[in-house]
Amino acid sequence: MLMAGRGISHAHLRKDTGHDELCVHYDGAHASADEVIEFGRITGAKASKRFLEKTWFVREMDSAQCAQVIEHSLARLGGVLSANVAYAAERLVVEYDRELVTPKLVERRVEALGYALEEPQSGHACAHHAGNSGLAPKLELPLAVAAGVLVVTGFVTEHFALLSPPLFNAMYAMAIAAGGFFAAKGTFQSLRQLRVDIESLMVLAAVSAAILGAWFEGAFLLFLFSVGHAIEHRAMDRARRSVESLGALRPSLARLRRGDQLVEVPVAQAVRGDLVVVRPGDRVPLDGVIRVGQSSLDQSAITGESIAEAKGPGDHVFCGSINGGAVLEIEVTKLASESVLARVVDLVVQAEARKSPAQRLATKIEERFVPVVLVVALLLPVGLILLGMPVKEALLRAVALLVAASPCALAISTPAAVLSAVAAAARGGVLVKGGAYLESLGTVTTIAFDKTGTLTVGQPKLVSVDALGGSVETLLATAASVESLSSHPISHAIVDAARSRSIVFSSSATALEAVHGRGLKAVLDQDAVTIGNASLFESTLPADVSAAVHKLENAGQTTVIVKRGDRFLGVLGVADTLRPNAKQTVDALKALGIAETIMLSGDNQRVAKAIGEQVGMADVRAPLMPEGKVTAIKALARAGRGVAMVGDGVNDAPALSAASVGIAMGGAASDVALETADIVLMRNDLNRLPFAVGLARQTTRIVRQNLTIAIGIAAVLIVCSVAGLAKVSQAVVFHEGGTLLVIANGLRLLRYRGARD
Repeated sequence: MLMAGRGISHAHLRKDTGHDELCVHYDGAHASADEVIEFGRITGAKASKRFLEKTWFVREMDSAQCAQVIEHSLARLGGVLSANVAYAAERLVVEYDRELVTPKLVERRVEALGYALEEPQSGHACAHHAGNSGLAPKLELPLAVAAGVLVVTGFVTEHFALLSPPLFNAMYAMAIAAGGFFAAKGTFQSLRQLRVDIESLMVLAAVSAAILGAWFEGAFLLFLFSVGHAIEHRAMDRARRSVESLGALRPSLARLRRGDQLVEVPVAQAVRGDLVVVRPGDRVPLDGVIRVGQSSLDQSAITGESIAEAKGPGDHVFCGSINGGAVLEIEVTKLASESVLARVVDLVVQAEARKSPAQRLATKIEERFVPVVLVVALLLPVGLILLGMPVKEALLRAVALLVAASPCALAISTPAAVLSAVAAAARGGVLVKGGAYLESLGTVTTIAFDKTGTLTVGQPKLVSVDALGGSVETLLATAASVESLSSHPISHAIVDAARSRSIVFSSSATALEAVHGRGLKAVLDQDAVTIGNASLFESTLPADVSAAVHKLENAGQTTVIVKRGDRFLGVLGVADTLRPNAKQTVDALKALGIAETIMLSGDNQRVAKAIGEQVGMADVRAPLMPEGKVTAIKALARAGRGVAMVGDGVNDAPALSAASVGIAMGGAASDVALETADIVLMRNDLNRLPFAVGLARQTTRIVRQNLTIAIGIAAVLIVCSVAGLAKVSQAVVFHEGGTLLVIANGLRLLRYRGARD
């Protein structure tokens, strides 16, 4: 779309800087930079309406290969930009061009493959499907048990000569049919798309063994394969239920005040402006603002903070919080589908669809490895027969190779770990939007921090007043008269200080001009008033003003110079309070292996350095405008460092986007944080950062362990199978054992509680 712009010759995305950048090449003779930027904005607005994303819940998936079948089919559908299936979370996320394809067309394509799609309920990991997700959950385990009984019965009757060969072979055949029912279904779907996958190898191996007369080996293979899948589904369901438990914290009914009466209605029927009555011990059913009552609320469902927080009229409360000691009346501000809790659950269950490099690598290996295995399995017996080996033995070695080389463990190694880690993070008050971000955080070596609102509490106070020998009242009255027109935190600090000293100030200032990052200009009683930092004043500051500025900045204070007309009235010193756990957090990150912590601040160098020294940061960069922070992040990325940026999710949005991983503070109260950052600390507490980094590193280790286990077992079994050291039945046992091992290893992340794990 950009290529249609006048003078634009080429446009492409760059990803070599650690993040996505749009690079536009244009001819300056035909278009200016401003014209190109404006055309880009217009084009972007059109693109956002044309290219959409939609999520469905997928029913009937009974293996990780089902996800690949769906992705492969949709990728060939015109108008689909990307299709990602999160097998562990059972979600399909499709990006599409609405001018070429519709959601209905996507649904028909997937349903033609034998899978059902449904609209997920916002805030529920399992949508409407609990207990009704198709045949697999209901029949898989019974069929596996039936296959096991038939295999054991056939084995006993064969070895004790209780039945004739046709009869016990019939039992093995029935075991193959029972154990291979769902595998055969998946094979059929794959072959329809001219694909060969893991299930195809398993079915081929079992059928080949039976044809060669090795009925027991074929039945035993599909019996263990079906048992492995049944256990896999139970394990995945455990991880899903862990996420679903978050959504279960939301009450299904809301008690609304309608005049003098209380009426209970489903939460989905409540609208903005309704008054919800919440009794002591009840959970808050919807996000809103307290209008009547004071109480303490346990918000651990959202923030992970176990200590109840006192709240009163005007304070925001979140769905899922537990009311403590008094009745509250809460005005609904967000619908049930818009609550923070619902959005957290939705983002968590979609996180697996944002695949990490490890997930993409595993999928790529599987896609390329399976066809190679099939070709080798066809050529191996030919070579062995030419070397003089009996035909049946050569063919059985090929069957053993098919089993040994089937990468089942590889396919499930990362989904199990990623979903478990994302669920554990959500329970701990950390929202991770995708496995890619979790893996990136696990490998970063540098973490950059914003100062205000991140390392400090973000509520500055006036701590010093230097009237330069003049009147303190005049200085504060003039400053407050202008600052009262601004919503900046420093303005609030000055106005609050004037009021606390009972200083009367005017509200008649006019012609207010905010100079971004520098201060304010206004007219007060026909006098020009300039209030801000030293960079706001074009002329050289008088010696006494400079001395006062240096003194306060050396003490770690942000300085505000006040000038009225031609006269400097004085200098105010404003300081933000350092978070009590800021230094503890930085020390914990260093203990976890973070090599470098950096502060990127918009404040002046002296103030930023003073704060940096208090928390133990050697590298402090200030003063930086928002674009300066982005430049610093890019420079660190170019130096080959993985960089995470921690900010408040509002004015730090550009830097958060530029970093390898953007981490926002206080996501429970900030819609911007939920949209901007890759990882969100749901409560306004730095203590969650070491937890998130520790979890990410543990996840990275487990994913690598799983990949090593999966590839290692496959490699050993391949060699043993080709060399004749492992029979088909032995290859089956080790193959399925490896699959269960990586699942169990991934589920360990559900128990993660801190860096000590």
